[in-house]
Amino acid sequence: MTLDELNSAVADKANMTKAEAGKAVRAMLESIQAALKAGDKVTITGFGSFEVAQRAAREGRNPQTGKTITIAESKVVRFKSGKGLKDAIA
Repeated sequence: MTLDELNSAVADKANMTKAEAGKAVRAMLESIQAALKAGDKVTITGFGSFEVAQRAAREGRNPQTGKTITIAESKVVRFKSGKGLKDAIA
């Protein structure tokens, strides 16, 4: 599903225009992003939770040369699905 398809689906379910739904979806995504950037955990009951985790530096290999390289540490977003989402797709 693309962002445009999501906007259309929200518009249909919430009985609003596609432009209004687009603003609502964008606002929600920006709010989640801002919370994660601030280091907060975002929990949507019945859907799941998002949180930022630190991935430690590690060694890897260049697949073309086989040479060992160091992969720098980084921050990653982790998502853990909630019971409601798990039950819905089962």
